[in-house]
Amino acid sequence: MRIDVKHRCSDFDSYRAARVKSLFNAENGCNWEKSVDLPIEGMGWKIGLIVGASGTGKTSIGSRIFSEPIHDLYKGWDIDKPIVDCIDPDGDFNAVTGTLSSVGLGDVPAWLRPFHVLSNGEKFRAGLARLVCERPEHAVVDEFTSVIDRQIAKVGAAAFAKTWRKGSGQVVLLSCHYDIIDWLQPDWVYDTNEARFYDRDCLRQRPSLELQIYKVSGSVFRHFKPHYYLDLPLPVAAEYFVGVIGDEPVCHLAVAPLFTAKAYRATRLVTMPEWQGIGVGTKFLNAVCEYHLQGRGRCGHKYPVFFHTSHPQLCGALRYSKKWKQTAARLYGENKARSSASMRRAHERKGTSDRCATGYGGHFRAVQAFKYIGG
Repeated sequence: MRIDVKHRCSDFDSYRAARVKSLFNAENGCNWEKSVDLPIEGMGWKIGLIVGASGTGKTSIGSRIFSEPIHDLYKGWDIDKPIVDCIDPDGDFNAVTGTLSSVGLGDVPAWLRPFHVLSNGEKFRAGLARLVCERPEHAVVDEFTSVIDRQIAKVGAAAFAKTWRKGSGQVVLLSCHYDIIDWLQPDWVYDTNEARFYDRDCLRQRPSLELQIYKVSGSVFRHFKPHYYLDLPLPVAAEYFVGVIGDEPVCHLAVAPLFTAKAYRATRLVTMPEWQGIGVGTKFLNAVCEYHLQGRGRCGHKYPVFFHTSHPQLCGALRYSKKWKQTAARLYGENKARSSASMRRAHERKGTSDRCATGYGGHFRAVQAFKYIGG
C-alpha cells in the first residue's frame, strides 16, 4: 500500500509572514508532502501502530489507510447517562461489563458515572471498551495513550490488545509514545520519525512483571477501599495480603478462617485501576490461595479457600480456570428478616438484647461462590 499525502494552503503575504520567510529562509511554508509505503496487504493483521513525533504525518497517513473517518474515543457520550448505559445500549449486559473489565476499567463504581466526570485514565479505557463492543471492521484511533499517565498507558495498551485480538476487525493506532510498543505488541509498526516499517517479528518480548506479596496489617485496606464496590465491616480474625510491583502496591486480599467448614474464606480483593486488565489480580488471588492450601495460613491448616464475588469478568475467569471450582450461585441475598431475628436471639442469649439487629441480606446482588482447589 502506497500513501501519498499532499497538503496545500494559501501562501500568505502579510508583513509578519514575509518577515518570517526572510529571517528563516522559509519560502514555501504552505505546502507539505509525504509518501509512505506500507506493505500490509495480505498480512492477516489485527493491530497496527503508527508512531512518531507530532507533526510527522501520523494523522494524515492513518486517515488514508481506510475509508472510515478517524475514531474519537472521547466523543459521542451522553452526559446524562452512566457509561454502562452508553456502551452498546442494545447489546448484552454481560458483554459490556466484561469488556469494561477486560480493557482495565474494572472499577465498578466508575461504571455508574457519566463519561465527563471520569478521570483521564478512566475516559481512555471507557472509550476503548466502547470501540471493542462496537467492533467495526476497520478503525483508526488517533492520540492513543497521549493524555494519560504512562503506567496506565502501558498496561492499558496491553489490556486493549489482549481484548481486541479475541474478535474480528483491524485497528490502526496513532501515538507519539514509543513506550507502549512492547506492551501493545502490534502486528506492524511504522515509525514516522525514521520512515521505517517493521513487523511483529522485529519486536521485543512484552516486559515481565515481578509481583511481590507481603502480609500486612488490616489498616492498609483504607488505601484500597475507594476501589472496593461493597461497604462491609472488616472480616473477623483475617490476615491481609498486598501485592507489590516495584515500589507500588497494586492489589489487596483478606483471608479469614472458616474452620467450621475446614476452609478459609478470601475477601476484599482489590486491584488498583492502573493495573487492571492484564491478569495481575487473578494471579495474586491464586498465589495467596495456594499459600493457604499448602498450610502456610493461620494455624497451619492445609485447607482450601472459598471466594465469593459478583464481578462478571472475575466470575468468568474463575469459572473457566482449572484451579477453581464453582460451588454456588445466587441471584439475591438471604432473607434479611430471618437474619435479623437470628441475631436478636443471639444477643438475648448473651444478655445484650438492647442492641439493634438489622440483619444481613435482602439485596439483589448476584453472588457466585468458588473454591480454590489448586493444581
